[in-house]
Amino acid sequence: MEKEPMRVLQIIGIVCGGGVEAVIMNYYRHIDRNEIQFDFVVDGYEKTILDDEIESLGGKVYHVEPYKKNIFRYMSQIYHIVHDNHYDIVHSNMNTLAVFSLFPAWLAGAHQRILHNHSTAVRSEGARSIMKQILRPFAPLFANHYVACSRLAGTWMYGERMMSSGKVMVINNAIDLDKYSYSPEIRKRYRQLLHLPIDAFVIGHVGRFMYQKNHAFLIDIFHEITLRNRSAFLISVGDGELRSEIEAKAKALGIESRIRFLGLQKDVQSLYNAMDVFVLPSWYEGLPVVSIEAQANGLRCVFSDRVTRESGLTRNTEFYSLEEGASVWAEKILKLSTERNAKAKEDMSASGFDIHAQAVKLLSWYMTFS
Repeated sequence: MEKEPMRVLQIIGIVCGGGVEAVIMNYYRHIDRNEIQFDFVVDGYEKTILDDEIESLGGKVYHVEPYKKNIFRYMSQIYHIVHDNHYDIVHSNMNTLAVFSLFPAWLAGAHQRILHNHSTAVRSEGARSIMKQILRPFAPLFANHYVACSRLAGTWMYGERMMSSGKVMVINNAIDLDKYSYSPEIRKRYRQLLHLPIDAFVIGHVGRFMYQKNHAFLIDIFHEITLRNRSAFLISVGDGELRSEIEAKAKALGIESRIRFLGLQKDVQSLYNAMDVFVLPSWYEGLPVVSIEAQANGLRCVFSDRVTRESGLTRNTEFYSLEEGASVWAEKILKLSTERNAKAKEDMSASGFDIHAQAVKLLSWYMTFS
């Protein structure tokens, strides 16, 4: 009789086409699914862009009440999913909100409860930041395994002493490097699809439309770029609560015709080829998976100084201060060489971001729970 794989319940929250779910899906696609299977808890009852793929790989998707609407119903549903399906391993990717999934998982009898932190915070985020600070001490209470996407994210959640003790494991936001490698043919095809001149200067961004990603500043930067280079374009991939506001800002500045707001896309790996410079002006990050993807494509990358320096894995990456302002960013970006990094795959693999090797490590770790 064939042995059933060990099942891990991954709690990922809102599916928005990137970020946390991209990391978990990368591991899911490459882990030995004869040994480990992932099932997913996602917020909301509507079908997501991941449901079909998850089910085709042998996983299950549980749709629950979004925690923002009814936290008690959310927790009750988590409890019943864990209890009724006898999950022993629950891997919560909800950062400071993990207490609301790990507490019911503990009540339901899950012996292995993993807190995986993917983010940090800044004071300027207002009420959201205050809530993170309030919840941070509670997030690890019902966990017995501690994980972070970077040393910065780990230190923010657990403290320097715990990070130095070796009790926190860093799981790299690894990707399939071959999938994201640069292709001149794909570049040409996607520029045609997006109605972009083959010789145009194109900057790109991938991220959910939320405060953290700082889209308002991105639009300011691009506006300054268009004042200096009238053949410039911007590709923006992602969706979110602030999208309409950002689109309105672009229209008010008269640059909407030069921006491709593409929403959620399944072919992000191909879209990187159409870009010349990848810009990530975030207010904060743990270690953004899009920074890994863009560098794997060999792109020249510009990150804000609020993004952890751990993100700078190749010689094509620079960090600019948000204090410098949009015009300074624009001038610096326009002076950059747009030549691709020919050694991108080599650099990324040496840094531990090859998903094939990292998936084996994650599998070995999960198997210690059996």
